[in-house]
Amino acid sequence: MYTERIKLTAKEILEKDFKSGMRGYKPEDVDQFLDLIIKDYEAFHEMIDELQQENSRLKKQADQATQQRTKTTTTAQPAGTTNFDILKRLSNLEKHVFGSKLYE
Repeated sequence: MYTERIKLTAKEILEKDFKSGMRGYKPEDVDQFLDLIIKDYEAFHEMIDELQQENSRLKKQADQATQQRTKTTTTAQPAGTTNFDILKRLSNLEKHVFGSKLYE
């Protein structure tokens, strides 16, 4: 996904060969700097892989939570049940259980 936008790999950097000119750079300095870049690239690739895996795992968890919530809400109340219906049923249940004592 994100690795498609990265132009160079650590291996390509490692294998890069610079031509030296008359008053060119010191090859040792260039090699040391490229070694640092290679280590960074490898670390970046590891972080990208870890983050992609974590992202996939979190997306699955979010999907499962959404599905669970959907199942819970659909099983908790039958279709067409409103809060008024629930309160009405509760009131009838209280009348049945407590009888006239409730309203004395």
